[in-house]
Amino acid sequence: MTALAEGSPLPPFNLETDGGGRIATADLAGTPAVIYFYPKDDTPGCTKEAIAFTDLAGEFESLGVRIIGISPDNAAKHDKFIAKHGLRLTLAADPDNAASEAFGVWVEKSMYGKTYMGVERSTFLVDGSGNIARIWRKVKVAGHAEEVLAAARDLPR
Repeated sequence: MTALAEGSPLPPFNLETDGGGRIATADLAGTPAVIYFYPKDDTPGCTKEAIAFTDLAGEFESLGVRIIGISPDNAAKHDKFIAKHGLRLTLAADPDNAASEAFGVWVEKSMYGKTYMGVERSTFLVDGSGNIARIWRKVKVAGHAEEVLAAARDLPR
């Protein structure tokens, strides 16, 4: 599979979300969005990232930009994560890693000398035409949400 590049169309996906909903590529037609992939609910880095996006949610909303976090966790776990931390974003469940694979973020990782497959923390800024405007891979959480917001402000209106 070819890696996504800036300017690529948004890959198709259709995922269950927190609160018993669903989100699909078609739901984002005409709507700019931040789609960020993270490894696991309620772990330190993932929690900091979700809180950082939540802290800026009002500014993203004022720009008309949706925020969608995707991880392999199921929707019930997402509901608990949102409630525990007061998150203001949509969390989508990708238990079979189909969306992670489509976006090229399901990768071989290594820890303590062991290799395994997992989600590479990555963010995709999608413009209102359904094309990927910016990509951040191997994201470091500190300052990331602010950087994505700055890029969202530069999207054509």
